[in-house]
Amino acid sequence: MENGVTTDAIIDAEKRLRYIAGVIKQNGRKILNNYPITSPQFVALQWLLEEGDLTIGELSNKISLAFSTTTDLVDRMEKNELVERVRDLNDRRVVRIHVLEKGNTIIHEVIKKRQEYLGEVLVNFSEDEADTLNKLLAFLHEQMKIVSEK
Repeated sequence: MENGVTTDAIIDAEKRLRYIAGVIKQNGRKILNNYPITSPQFVALQWLLEEGDLTIGELSNKISLAFSTTTDLVDRMEKNELVERVRDLNDRRVVRIHVLEKGNTIIHEVIKKRQEYLGEVLVNFSEDEADTLNKLLAFLHEQMKIVSEK
């Protein structure tokens, strides 16, 4: 490889990231078992909290689900009083999904528990190691976005 990253290093990094993602997903599911939301609903609520009110189309693009699947997901979330549909003030034809207090509370509690779990995982990391890990993860994320946009 031109940049000095070997094929073996790439293979090892992909494998470790896959395993880490799997562990995070499993732990996340355990946490969600205590709440009246599904994993896709959690992902949708996260996007809505980070991005603000979104249309069904925007949300379906963010969560990589079909428009019809996202509509069903939002219907169930609305029925459970996690979100509501609101008409855009500037264009009444546009309907946005807005997170309600119940959805906001649940998402913050779940994220807090996920952070507590990560705190347990990082307990044997020094402050410098945790800082380096965060810097490397941020760099990895930025590089992934750049490559994905090509």
